[in-house]
Amino acid sequence: MTGRWLRARPRIKQALWIAFAVAVLGLIGWRAREIDWSEVLTALRALPLMTVALGAVIAVAAHAAYISYDLLARRYTGHRLGMVRTAAVAGVCFAFNLNLGALVGGVALRYRLYGRFGLTTSVITRILGFSLLTNWIGYSALAGAAFASGLVNLPDDAPISSAALRAFGAVLLLVAAAFLVASRWSRRRQWDVRGHTIELPRARTAALQITASVTHWSLVAAVMYVLLQGKVGFATALCALLLASVAGVITHIPAGLGVLEAVFLSLLAGALPVNQLLAALLAYRAVFYLGPLIIAGFAYLALEFAARRRHAKIGA
Repeated sequence: MTGRWLRARPRIKQALWIAFAVAVLGLIGWRAREIDWSEVLTALRALPLMTVALGAVIAVAAHAAYISYDLLARRYTGHRLGMVRTAAVAGVCFAFNLNLGALVGGVALRYRLYGRFGLTTSVITRILGFSLLTNWIGYSALAGAAFASGLVNLPDDAPISSAALRAFGAVLLLVAAAFLVASRWSRRRQWDVRGHTIELPRARTAALQITASVTHWSLVAAVMYVLLQGKVGFATALCALLLASVAGVITHIPAGLGVLEAVFLSLLAGALPVNQLLAALLAYRAVFYLGPLIIAGFAYLALEFAARRRHAKIGA
């Protein structure tokens, strides 16, 4: 019986994820039927240019904060790829990750580009693991503080209660605190997992990881807050953004397409008109997703050209 359960478990898990994704897409489709898209476009055109420009500037800062993950990983792993090239690889991978999904941008592209510049698979794996840990441990710290604080003002018909949100926040804070405690006092610092060595970062590095990630997520929320023109509080915009990000990861839909909109509509539709909310979300996608992707496309070509020249010199 146990053996059958273990064999069936992956299929059950996959079926549950598919059911969740279908439910989310169904919600998106149902809500989309009620929307007057001409009013959304009118609200989008009414967004002040300076507001969109400020959102774009903050988006650049948010991408830069994410790039710092790989710069911290450079020191953590001790690899010798230059800081500028490391930053370029990280920026390209993040933009592709946002728009095409983690497997393409976060994983496959990282292995390709770092590998093209001479890093071994084991080092790239450590960079990837360090970056993922940095991103989500900082998320746990920030989301935990935001959710547990009780400062988030959700509408009465929101799909999650304030009490449940505070409890979830407390759990996330415990996760972040446990990581810091372990990095400071754990006697065991290394584990071997499937042929790869995982090394617990030191306390100073762990603190830098959380600082970098909290900065990144705060700036991402600030982009949305600015584009909403202050019509909802920053804590509320942050809460919606953090919940939408997790929903996007769970559904595995590239760019969280539709998931981001569904979560914001569910949480904030009562706080401001739907057409204004969707206009802000469209502008957010333009400045945080599509603009960086265009830049990353050219940067990727430049990196491939640089890697080709490097290989030509080595082979000469």
